[in-house]
Amino acid sequence: MKTILRSIAALSFAGFILSCGNAPQTDAEAKVIGHSDTRVLQHPDWSKNATIYEVNIRQHTPEGTFNAFSKDIPRLKSMGIDILWLMPIHPIGEVNRKGGLGSHYSVKDYKAVNPSYGTLADFKNLVKTAHDNGMKVIIDWVANHSAFDNHWATDHLEYYLLDTAGKIQPPLGTDWWDVAQLNYENKALWTGMTDALKFWVKECDIDGYRCDVAEKVPTPFWDQARTALDSIKPVFMLAEAERKEHHLKAFDMSYAWEFMHITNEVAKGEKKLSDIDAYMAKQDTAFPRSAYRMYFTTNHDENSWNGTGFERLGSMRQTMDVLAMTIGGMPLLYSGQEGGEQKPDGAAHRLSFFEKDTVQWNNYKYQDFYTRLFKVHQENPALWNGEFGGSFKKIKTSSDDVLYCFSRTKDNNQVVVMLNFSDKPQSVDFIENMPEGEYPSIFNAQSLTLYTKGHQELPPYGYQVFVKK
Repeated sequence: MKTILRSIAALSFAGFILSCGNAPQTDAEAKVIGHSDTRVLQHPDWSKNATIYEVNIRQHTPEGTFNAFSKDIPRLKSMGIDILWLMPIHPIGEVNRKGGLGSHYSVKDYKAVNPSYGTLADFKNLVKTAHDNGMKVIIDWVANHSAFDNHWATDHLEYYLLDTAGKIQPPLGTDWWDVAQLNYENKALWTGMTDALKFWVKECDIDGYRCDVAEKVPTPFWDQARTALDSIKPVFMLAEAERKEHHLKAFDMSYAWEFMHITNEVAKGEKKLSDIDAYMAKQDTAFPRSAYRMYFTTNHDENSWNGTGFERLGSMRQTMDVLAMTIGGMPLLYSGQEGGEQKPDGAAHRLSFFEKDTVQWNNYKYQDFYTRLFKVHQENPALWNGEFGGSFKKIKTSSDDVLYCFSRTKDNNQVVVMLNFSDKPQSVDFIENMPEGEYPSIFNAQSLTLYTKGHQELPPYGYQVFVKK
C-alpha cells in the first residue's frame, strides 16, 4: 500500500498505534536488540542466501491471472529468484473503491482469491509450480485494515475502530478512504486474523507473508501469529517496516526504506555518498545481527507513486541497483524491472495502481544484468543475508566524493564492489592496500588486479563487482 505513514501521517496516527497496545520497547528489549551477536529468531534454513521478486499478478501478464503468471516461473528461477512475493491475491472491495479495479490492499475476503486472477485451485497450482522449481511463495497480507464491504464489517463490527457515531472509519491520518480501520484492542480480532493467516499455510502450502504497514499493527499480535504459523510449518515473514522489535519473535526481514530514500536523494544531489557511510555505520546497533534487511531501488509503491527507477535515479539507475544488491541485505526485484520500467518508445512506465496496465517487457533487456547480481548473491557467502553474510568495509579512494568502493567478507569469501556516481570517467586510485589474489568481474573479463596495479578507469556511472576465486 502507498506508505504515507512515513512523515506527517505517521505522527498523526501515533496515538492510535499506542492505543492498540503497541507499547514502546522496554530497556531490556533494547539491550537484547542492540546486541550484535544475539540470535532472536530462527530463520528457515533455505532463506540464508535467498533473493526475492515482487509479483504484481494484475499487471505481470496480459491475462493478469495466476495461470498466466505460472508460465513465467521457470524464467524467474533461471534468473536466480528464490522467493516470489505476490501482492494481495484477495477479492477487492467495491464500496468506496478507487479507480475501476480498486486497490489490491482493500481486502473483501481474507479466505478467498480475486476471481479476476483465477480460482483457488489455480492459486494452489501456482504454489506447486513454484515449489517444483525450488522456489518459495509468500503472499501480501493486509492486517491493518479491510475493505468496507468485507463480511467482517457485518458479522464482526466489533473488529473495527468506530467513530463517535458508531460507524466504521478509514485509517486516521491517511487518504486511504477506500479501506476500514481494524481495532486491535479487541483480542477477538487477533483470533480471527490469525485464523485467516493459518488458512493459506494449511490450505495452499504457502511459505509465509509480506505484511503491509506492519508497524501499524501491534507487535505482540505478530509475535503470536508467527508462533501459530510456525506450528504448521517454518514460515518466512517480511515486515513493511523498520522496527527493531519486529525481529525479536515475528519477522525474518524488514524494509531498508531509509537506504532507498538516501539513494533517491544522492541522485538528486541532496545528499552525498558519505551519507551512505553514516547509514551503514549505524546498522549493527540499529538491528540485530541476525536480522535480514531488504534492499531495493523500486517496488509497487515507488513505481506507481514516485516514479520509475530511471525517473528517480536517472543515469545512476544501474549503479544504484548494483549498490542495493550487494551492500548488505536481500535484493528485491519488482515485476517489470528487468524490462526497464519503460514503454516500447522508451518513455517511463509507471504501472497504474487501480487499473489494468500490463508490464512492457521490452525483450527483458536488463535481465542478464540482474541475473548476474542474483547469481553472485546466491553463490557467494560474502553476500548472504543477515549473520550468514559477510561484514561490510568501506574502501577509501582518492575520489570518495564520486566513487563508492567497498568489500564484503565472510571467512575466505570476498566480494569487492566499485561504483562511479559521476558523469565522467574516474581513475580509481586506492588510498589503502587492496587484497591480493585473483578477483574476476561478474560483468566482463576485467579483474581487480587491473585497478590495483595501474590506474584503470571506471566509465561514467560505471560499476564493477569482483569476486575472489
